[in-house]
Amino acid sequence: MLVSLGAALFVLVTIQSGMAQVDNSAMGRILQGIITGVGFVGAGTIFREDRVRGLTSATAIWVSAGTGIAAGLGLWQLGLLGTGFALIILRLMKFAEGRVQQPQPPHY
Repeated sequence: MLVSLGAALFVLVTIQSGMAQVDNSAMGRILQGIITGVGFVGAGTIFREDRVRGLTSATAIWVSAGTGIAAGLGLWQLGLLGTGFALIILRLMKFAEGRVQQPQPPHY
């Protein structure tokens, strides 16, 4: 929720301050900054304890930022649709993961 709120605030500040109207590239730079920052947070979620874990959490953070950007741009319907799809996908994958038996590592 905080990632989504932060992304929306960055977009809204750019629009409300008039920067987007004065400089045509301002919004693009803000979006690039958000995406880079969220990528950094996602990388921290994935690489921990010397193992690669948390890919689903990192992608959920990424989608959350996209939802915030959509909301900040006034595209709340798109943000709601994206959130709905994300929740459905996460639920379906959790269900599928429970149905697939994980292979056991060999014992030496």
